[in-house]
Amino acid sequence: MADASVEPVDPRQLDGGLRRVIGRKVLMLFVVGDILGAGIYALVGQVSEKVGGAVWIPFLVAFVLAALTATAYVELVGKYPQAAGAALYTNRAFGVPFVTFIVAFAVMMSGITSASAAARAFGGEYLAEFVSLPTLVGALGFLALVTLVNLAGISESIKVNVALTLVEAFGLLVIMVIGVFALVTGDGDPGRALEFHPANGAFLGVLGGTALAFYALLGFEDSVNLAEEAKEPARDFPAALFGGLAVTVVIYVAVAFTATMLVETETLRESTGPLLEVVKAAGLSFPPKLFALIALLAVGNTALINMIMASRLVYGMAREGIVPKALGVVHPARRTPWAAILFTVGLAAILVSTGEVGGLADTTVLLLLVVFAVVNVCVLVLRRESVEHEHFRAPTWMPALGAVACLVLTLPITGREGAVYLRAAVLIAVGVVLWLVNRLLIGRTRTADPGAAGGK
Repeated sequence: MADASVEPVDPRQLDGGLRRVIGRKVLMLFVVGDILGAGIYALVGQVSEKVGGAVWIPFLVAFVLAALTATAYVELVGKYPQAAGAALYTNRAFGVPFVTFIVAFAVMMSGITSASAAARAFGGEYLAEFVSLPTLVGALGFLALVTLVNLAGISESIKVNVALTLVEAFGLLVIMVIGVFALVTGDGDPGRALEFHPANGAFLGVLGGTALAFYALLGFEDSVNLAEEAKEPARDFPAALFGGLAVTVVIYVAVAFTATMLVETETLRESTGPLLEVVKAAGLSFPPKLFALIALLAVGNTALINMIMASRLVYGMAREGIVPKALGVVHPARRTPWAAILFTVGLAAILVSTGEVGGLADTTVLLLLVVFAVVNVCVLVLRRESVEHEHFRAPTWMPALGAVACLVLTLPITGREGAVYLRAAVLIAVGVVLWLVNRLLIGRTRTADPGAAGGK
């Protein structure tokens, strides 16, 4: 772990680091591609349960709250243009290895819960367009397929990811075109998209819907891991991150508005493939099976991205001696971290077998909201450190409000089920056990080796 007193590396002078080849446009495309995915394809109906037809409101509020936290990430990535994201910032701000580990482990677990939610969505009505299988069977079969791609190698995985990102963006474009066509021809009921019927009052209804809609905007934080490969991180990240979020929320609001304009709210609530219901109800003909295939590929992309991230985080922690080194074993031929991959997919299989799409998505949000709150605090604590190069500086009120907003969204008043808190606690407990086991193993090694007695 780096000492907090070490001077940050100049953004243009990372000797021996990664190649700086990524420009602003590519960064922005990465942000958009990382955010788009299973959330909007699977959760429109469940958000409508919180607020009625005005589903777009929680997505818009979620964007505002995400933008507050994004200001913290933009300042920190410009100040410390290195990969590692939240774990790096936590370590620099507090210098407590265990706290840094918990933050990193929470990020990793959020990837697994996100992939699990995607797997449950995959096994639902989108898959039912082609084959009738129990949701759990379809979800587990899907996880097995994602694991095979992950085991094949990072090059193969990235190629699949790029192709699937284009497919999922096309699917949302189809929904937007359907919406425009419906407005022009007078189809659907635009007034339904303005109906606001929160289940527990306006404030709690929007709060609960926002907490769930936040899942669809997750992914923007992953872009900071490209800090060491960006040409001008301090200059390019503000435009890329804020621009990517803005593009995404425009797409999401348009899709959410179209969904409730064309489909009865009750139908959306009961569907595990809500956007497929939109295609079937549209006056503009588009083959439902083709859209179902697009949705399956979009959901698959979300799972693949998250399982790659989670397995590499476990691998990295094992190589650093933070968790048992057995999790850092690499396949001799494919050069993939097979032990970490199997560990993460094993956890995902358990989650898929014990949770539903909404609960797993909510667990993802809960874990990352805590991480985001920490990052918002980190940016304020690290104001005590100055760097020589210029970088974006967030207005103090924005990360401060971001931290408060993230903490409020973690509270039970959002309507989050107790099972979500229990699941998140168990997952973090797994990390604590791994930490303790590793410390025990290190202690035994040092005891067995007299020469190690004087070590730290």
